[in-house]
Amino acid sequence: MASPSTALQKSPQAKPSLWLWEATTRNGDKRKGEMEAVDARAVEARLLSLGLTPVGKIRKKPASISLPGLGGVPQKDLLVFTRMFATMIDAGLPLVQCLEILAGQQSNAEMKRVLNAVKSKVEGGATFADSLREHPKVFDTLYSSLVAAGEVAGILDTILNRLAAHIEKSSKLKKKVKGALTYPVIVLFVAIGIVAGMLLFIIPTFEKMFSDMGGELPGPTKIVVAMSEWMQTYWPHCAGVMAAIIALVYFILTNKKTRKVFDTTVLTLPLFGDLICKNAVARFTRTLGTMVSSGVPILDGLDLVAKTSGNMRIEESIYYVCDKISQGKTIAEPLGETKIFPDLVVQMISVGESTGALDQMLNKIADFYDDEVDAAVDALTAMIEPVLMVGMGGVCGGMLISMYLPIFSLAGAVG
Repeated sequence: MASPSTALQKSPQAKPSLWLWEATTRNGDKRKGEMEAVDARAVEARLLSLGLTPVGKIRKKPASISLPGLGGVPQKDLLVFTRMFATMIDAGLPLVQCLEILAGQQSNAEMKRVLNAVKSKVEGGATFADSLREHPKVFDTLYSSLVAAGEVAGILDTILNRLAAHIEKSSKLKKKVKGALTYPVIVLFVAIGIVAGMLLFIIPTFEKMFSDMGGELPGPTKIVVAMSEWMQTYWPHCAGVMAAIIALVYFILTNKKTRKVFDTTVLTLPLFGDLICKNAVARFTRTLGTMVSSGVPILDGLDLVAKTSGNMRIEESIYYVCDKISQGKTIAEPLGETKIFPDLVVQMISVGESTGALDQMLNKIADFYDDEVDAAVDALTAMIEPVLMVGMGGVCGGMLISMYLPIFSLAGAVG
């Protein structure tokens, strides 16, 4: 049997990318858009199946940097759409009519545009799932794959309700973790900005006053004045260093080799590693449980879970599990070999497999680790808040006290 470290390098299939295409309809109308696929041939085959004839070269969409909160469709809008759509389908309304009604009610311009485009594709004869796949920024691979399973099984309303519950719980979990990780970063940047502002603008005013007074300055005051003079002289170099650090972080996160090292290191961090691991377990079990209960084959479900894991080390571990399952193994055995998932998770999944209730067991694990993440976030926040406040207050207060020491000395001498 191959060792985990060797097998982890192999993925059962290539990772899909976004492709830009242009095509003509049977009536000669021109269409263009983007589609998620493994290669250009897959895009061409899908276009032909939709009755579109590709024009020109199908090219891969260049990578872009997206800033959170700018444009796009918020998770809240996607959740509301999914719940309302499930209710309307359950009430027996035709698919196209549901899309038309929901598009007209949208306040988000991007969501309205996407729903109108999906409606046009469905009216043209495409399946609902294939129409959603052409908008991967709004409807990810998990969403479109579950919709496809629901269409085939005739339980689209049930699948949409499951998707809505999955989106709601995943969104809450993501906000909780993001808040815990964002808070110390924001406080750190605020502290750096305050210290830099004091050294560049406030300390020079005190320095001029001290030079007019004459006399020997106390030791702490000399240190702060020297730091201020250095900052005024070399602040362009400091800005250059900050820009270099930002560029280095961007390179680490976008380069495949460095990202793998980064993702592996993150899981071992003393404070945040445990939180990230618990979050990964909750996402893994929640997503896989939703897919298994919706009738998606286990290998397809694991493949989609790997792509949405957000961590290359975890992604490779899941692909290793896929490889072993294709050789006839169970899920639990190779999952334990990866050394990523806790023994409790492996044992509960093993019980779920042996009893035939894997989807229920996965959802129970997800609920348990949702609570674990909440507790870990609260504990981490309670630990970090006083440390940051004391550190920030100590630095700023120390600088102010060092500036007032000469004034206290002068007042004592006059007295």
